[in-house]
Amino acid sequence: MAFDYPDDLQYLDSHEYARVDEEDNTVTIGISAFAVDQMGDVVFLELPDIGDTVEHGENFGTIESVKAVEDLKSPVDGAVIDRNEALIESPEEIANDPYGSSWLIKVQADDLSALDDAMSAEEYKQQVEGE
Repeated sequence: MAFDYPDDLQYLDSHEYARVDEEDNTVTIGISAFAVDQMGDVVFLELPDIGDTVEHGENFGTIESVKAVEDLKSPVDGAVIDRNEALIESPEEIANDPYGSSWLIKVQADDLSALDDAMSAEEYKQQVEGE
């Protein structure tokens, strides 16, 4: 199955993506369509509260499917400024639009240089699809 990997995103080994708005250093974090597909039906989502802080490479929540429970890793340090309440109420909706309406949290990043090690769309595609 072919997946989309939007070029405007940066990707982590752990399958989270980051969409950066450099005007105000906000980072929208979600998980890739590949990861959503691998997890199967998502049944539960735990996300931090608005105002909580997250740290680069550290867990900020969990996502549970019928197959597994996975930790969610933050690509940056910063404060959570928004979380996707609709997705918490209906976690199964994550599969419908993982790069759009199914984002997880938005973070006011302390420093965007933490994303220097993140992968481009092409690098991520090669990693997960082996092309």
